[in-house]
Amino acid sequence: MLKTLFLVSFVSIGLSFGASNMALGELNASTQEDNATQLLLQKERSNLINSYDKQLIKVDNELTKESIWAKSYSSYLTFLSVLKELNGLEKNIDKLSKHGDSFEDKDELDALLSKQKILRQQVDLLKGAGSSPFASLLRPAVIDETPSMGNPIDIFGGYSFIKTLDSQYADYQKRESELQDMVILLRKKSKILQDLSAIDKSKDYEETLHLVQKKLERFEVALDTVKTTSAVYIKRIETIELEINKGISKQLYKLFYIGIIILVMFVIFFLLKQVVKKYITDNERFYMANKIITFVNVTLIIIIVLFNYIENASYIVTVLGFASAGIAIAMKDWFMSILGWLVIVFGGSIHVGDRIRVDMDGMKYVGDVMDISLLRITILEDITLTTILHNRRAGRIIFVPNNYVFSRMIANYSHDSLKTVWDGIDVTITFESNHKKAMYLAKEVTRKYSKGYTDITRKQLNKLRHKYSLKNTNVEPRIFSFIEPHGMQISAWYLTNAYATLTLRSVISTEIIDAFNQEDDIQIAYPTQRLFMKDKDPQTEAPKELPGELT
Repeated sequence: MLKTLFLVSFVSIGLSFGASNMALGELNASTQEDNATQLLLQKERSNLINSYDKQLIKVDNELTKESIWAKSYSSYLTFLSVLKELNGLEKNIDKLSKHGDSFEDKDELDALLSKQKILRQQVDLLKGAGSSPFASLLRPAVIDETPSMGNPIDIFGGYSFIKTLDSQYADYQKRESELQDMVILLRKKSKILQDLSAIDKSKDYEETLHLVQKKLERFEVALDTVKTTSAVYIKRIETIELEINKGISKQLYKLFYIGIIILVMFVIFFLLKQVVKKYITDNERFYMANKIITFVNVTLIIIIVLFNYIENASYIVTVLGFASAGIAIAMKDWFMSILGWLVIVFGGSIHVGDRIRVDMDGMKYVGDVMDISLLRITILEDITLTTILHNRRAGRIIFVPNNYVFSRMIANYSHDSLKTVWDGIDVTITFESNHKKAMYLAKEVTRKYSKGYTDITRKQLNKLRHKYSLKNTNVEPRIFSFIEPHGMQISAWYLTNAYATLTLRSVISTEIIDAFNQEDDIQIAYPTQRLFMKDKDPQTEAPKELPGELT
């Protein structure tokens, strides 16, 4: 019995001891497992902190990029810093001014005064950023006065104004986008700093987090302001653009309407010109009618345009009244030329195709009228006696201002139906010649070769009697004789074609010379001189006379 009891006790003690050992082993294993877990947690925490640090560096790099908002806020912080430093400096200056008596204090006071001057200059430069860091960025560009659409030229100004408004709004939208990016980055940075503050207790992130949140608040307020301003700004721009587009549409419609009217007028006047061309065969009358039709057409178009784009007709009169005085002085020659054109066209003194002579600045020009425009007469210079004796040039295009009809001598060789002119040839014969026979021969020659022009002139003068008072209508050749120092001058005058005077002059000149040379008692006089030699005649003791020589 005792043996059995001892055996049971021994087994119980063994079992108790085994259980104790097993519990101790389990405890050691649990401790080791906790240590490993802590190491793993520390490693994960360190990796997370490193990840947050990298994200923070990345966000800071994004925030430090070029941005007008960041620059403006940086200028604001700089202003506050400089202002704070200046206030502290002024306190020290005030203290030294009252209690600083030593040499060192005075030297320090001079240094502080110099620094105060520099800080005040910096404050003045940064003064714009003092009241608000984003004052200038929050305001959109000022919209100029909306241009009025009063004529087609204003259409270009309207399109340009719309383009300017769109550009201004796009610039403001760009600012808003940059500000929104800044707010997103600051929110991200604030969240990272909060997470780091919760994870990493070894560092104090509270001050940095406070500055970031304060900066974020300012940027969020600015963003709200920009969004509100942008909504109002775009509505104002849309209203202005709608008004401008409406004015542009109105001007385009009016321009189209006026264009149709002008096109119809051009068609009507073109058809009128065709009718005139068909029924007026005379070139001069057709030219004049064509000019008048063109003038009326242009005048009507100008009147239509003026009355469509100037709503008050009396305003035209007022403008013209005030402008006419200055314009009349500045453009006197132009107005005189236009007035001269009216005198020429409606007076009928000069027509296209007439041969005229114009005296201009000491020069004489003879030619045919090619065109009569609003400002000038165009002449084609021909070979005439004037070009032979004076100009020695021909074939030039001469432009004569119309105002010359009031101030210059203009002679018309072919006015109205009169297409002939008087031309004269002078031949000098000696005093010993039979001057009566010479006059007779000259008259016969001129009568023979100018007979056709004489008959034409007689008919033309009969037509002109109904328009002008004509007293002397003798058209027969006229011969005159005059005593000249070297002989008797026979002057033969005859009628010839106004456009070909030199041709008949050349023929009659040669015929008169031939007729005079066939007569023994008619000698043509010309300047001569006599030469005397020094040798003396033995009988008269006078120098020997040699035959005269022509010079």
